[in-house]
Amino acid sequence: MRYRKLGKTGLDVSVLSFGASSLGSVFRETNEDEAVRTVHEAIDAGINLIDVSPYYGLTKAETVLGKAIAELPRDKFFLSTKAGRYGTDDFDFSRERIVSSVEESLNRLRADYLDVLFLHDIEFVPAAIIIEEAVPTLLKLKEQGKIRFSGICGLPVQLFEMVLPQVNVDAIISYCHYSMNDTSLLGLLPLLEANGIGLVNASPLSMGLLGTRGAPDWHPASRLVKETCMKAAEYCAAQGTDIAKLAVQFSTRNARIPTTLVSTANPLNIRKNAMWTDEPVDEELLLRVLEMLKPIHNETWISGRPEYNEGIGVNRQ
Repeated sequence: MRYRKLGKTGLDVSVLSFGASSLGSVFRETNEDEAVRTVHEAIDAGINLIDVSPYYGLTKAETVLGKAIAELPRDKFFLSTKAGRYGTDDFDFSRERIVSSVEESLNRLRADYLDVLFLHDIEFVPAAIIIEEAVPTLLKLKEQGKIRFSGICGLPVQLFEMVLPQVNVDAIISYCHYSMNDTSLLGLLPLLEANGIGLVNASPLSMGLLGTRGAPDWHPASRLVKETCMKAAEYCAAQGTDIAKLAVQFSTRNARIPTTLVSTANPLNIRKNAMWTDEPVDEELLLRVLEMLKPIHNETWISGRPEYNEGIGVNRQ
């Protein structure tokens, strides 16, 4: 496993990190014992950053993760969770709720502190709430020793372009914008690097687009995006390769992307993902797949308030 600096935090994070959303049965019903083994397998494979949220499984993911990490030395991993989103349409970025959310998360996680606390999906609320109340609350939590570093996360790249110049945070989580079908995150790197802001890239499979099972029904991508990604996945399978392997390798090979989050509740899957990061990339196959994905390159979807989604067209059917 390779490691890179997470911006000015100084944390040496594994190029592949563990997203614990799957532990909350977000994608399928999971077995708790198997989920705990998955976390331990991730640590054994050299993964040292674990990310979760009270939103995942409506606190189930944090609860299961808490059981798993209670059996591990605290210096074996960095732990991040989130605050502000608690349900599909349940957002509260007030100072009081963030403070109580952190205490609740620490109890579920059986932890004394968090390495990073991210404000979760901030594109759904006015920027003023984040800038004037939520981020200052994170700074207070840092002073109190509850969290070591602060961050924000969301989908639209424009979100970060608009908000980051107005706040003091240590890291961001961006998802679905540095994968084989969408590399628009590259445009944000100069801003992040100039300010020493750590980057956590999430979802190298674009929330299931890059797989032979096809994207889930709820996936907001257009039909053209889904069909194009499926063709690429089927082409890889015909060549004897899982497109997931190519996707993980693509997202973790760029030295400017410190770490990439993947989520699973299967011990074998996380071990396999970790091994892929150390294996050589099939460059010829990668070039062919990128060529297949060119027609839908950087096509995204609307998330949150209009001001963060300017210029994003209506999804093509």
